[in-house]
Amino acid sequence: MLDVEKWAELRRRHLVDGVSLKRLARETGLSRNTVRKAIRADSPPTYTRPKRPSKLDPFLEQISELLKDDTKIPSQVIGNRITEAGYTGRQTILDDLVRELRPVHAPSRRFQRTTYLPGEICQFDIWRPGEEIPVGHAETREGYVVVCCLGYSRAGAGALVFSKTATDLTWGMARCLKKLGALPKTLVWDREGSLHGGEGRPSAEFAAFCGSVGVGWHFCEAADPQAKGVVERLQGYIETSYEPARIYANHLDYQDQLDNWFDSKANARIHRELREVPAERLIIEHESMRPLPESLFPDPKSWVIRVPAQPFFRFDTNDYSLDPRFAGRRVEVKASQRELVARVLDTGEIAAHHRRRFARHLTLTDPLHEKLLRKRELREPEVEIRPLDRYDALIPR
Repeated sequence: MLDVEKWAELRRRHLVDGVSLKRLARETGLSRNTVRKAIRADSPPTYTRPKRPSKLDPFLEQISELLKDDTKIPSQVIGNRITEAGYTGRQTILDDLVRELRPVHAPSRRFQRTTYLPGEICQFDIWRPGEEIPVGHAETREGYVVVCCLGYSRAGAGALVFSKTATDLTWGMARCLKKLGALPKTLVWDREGSLHGGEGRPSAEFAAFCGSVGVGWHFCEAADPQAKGVVERLQGYIETSYEPARIYANHLDYQDQLDNWFDSKANARIHRELREVPAERLIIEHESMRPLPESLFPDPKSWVIRVPAQPFFRFDTNDYSLDPRFAGRRVEVKASQRELVARVLDTGEIAAHHRRRFARHLTLTDPLHEKLLRKRELREPEVEIRPLDRYDALIPR
C-alpha cells in the first residue's frame, strides 16, 4: 500500500512535471494500475481494516431497551442484566458503549449564554475551604464562605462563617452586599436547608431578612447547580487562584486576605467572558441598584437567662462570664459574629461584654468579673454579736 508521501510524490511528478504513467511505473516498480489509482485519487490513502465483531453485539437491543426504560440506569446494573443473559466480556467495553448510547435516549441538557440587566440578580452559594481555619488557642475549625456574584458586572464578594444556620448565612449575605455597595433586585440561592422552607418558599429567617432589606428571592430547582453558573464559576476561580499556598493567622486574617483578593484580583481582572473589568462594570450597575439600608445586618441571636450563682453562660460550647453582682436577675444575651453582650432586663446595665471566640470548649472570664468573684469569696461573713446575758436568760434554772 502506498504511504501518503509516495502518493503525493506520484501526483506531483505527473501533474506538475508531466511525467507519464508508464515512466512512473517503471521508475517506482509499481504496477501501472496502482500508479493510475494514486493519481486519480483526490485524497491521501488511509489504512482501514474491517470492523471486528464485539461480544456486545448480541446484547445491543437489550441494552437499548434498558436505557429507554431508565436513562439514568448505571452501566454496572446493565452489566449484571446482560451477564445473566450470557455476556462474558469486560465491564470497560460496556461502559464505553453505554457512554455513547445514553445521549441517544437522554439528550444532554443544553444551555444558552444568558445575559443579565444591571442590578437584576445576585447569585449566592456556600463554598467550603479545603482546610480548616485557625481560630486561636492552637485550634482549627471547619469554615464556610458565603460567596456572591452579580449577574451583570460579575463583581463578587465573600464572607467567612462557621455554620450553615440561617443566622450565620444571612449575616454572610449582609456582609457580601455591603462589600458590593448596593442592593440587587433578586437574591438567587439553591435549596439550602436553613434558607429554603420547601416547595420554593423561603424559611422564616430568610424571608425576614429579605423583607427587612427589601429584596426579592429565587430558589433554583433541586440538583441544578448550572442554574447559578455565574457564582459557581467564581467559586472555581477561588479554588484555583485564591486558596493555594495561603497561610492564615486566624479567622480575621482569613477574611482580610479574602477581601483583599476580591479587591485586587477577582474584581480587578479582565473577565474572560465579558472582556471587561468587573469593578468598572459595577460602577455602571450601581446606577440601577438601590442604596443599602441603614439596618443591613440581621439582628443577632438573642435569648434570656437568669444569672446563676456561678455566673457564666454557655454559647457554642464556650462559657462566658457574667457580672456576679447581678446573680439571680434576668439578662438578655445577644450573640453576633464578633461579640456577645448581656444586658440586665429591668435596668439595661451591661452584665457582660465579650469578644466572640470560635475555638471550642473555652472558659472566658472578664478580669473585672474575676476580681469581683474573688472579692466575694475572700470576704468574711457578717456575724451578729450578742451580749452573754441573753444566753443566760435562755438557760433554765
